[in-house]
Amino acid sequence: MASLFERLNQERPPAEAVSKQSHRSSPPALLNWLRNHWPKTTICARDLYRNAPSPMRDRKIALDLAEELVAQGALTPIKTHRYDRKAWQIVGKMGE
Repeated sequence: MASLFERLNQERPPAEAVSKQSHRSSPPALLNWLRNHWPKTTICARDLYRNAPSPMRDRKIALDLAEELVAQGALTPIKTHRYDRKAWQIVGKMGE
């Protein structure tokens, strides 16, 4: 006989599949947030961890999304004064 937890988990999709699905839909959401809510024309990884919408505040997710936006041409990497700091120029954002 299956335990209560095994019966409950039979109908749930695996956790990895759920997180990957939400991760795939996030680059447009991040780009939307950058263009409409972020006040500057540049952003660094630390700003993403602290200020992005809550599903994107994880370090790995934020960096993966930023790299996807670089591949799409929405962000351009910029050189910083520190070798370990990641920063990007937001393409197409008018302002400062």
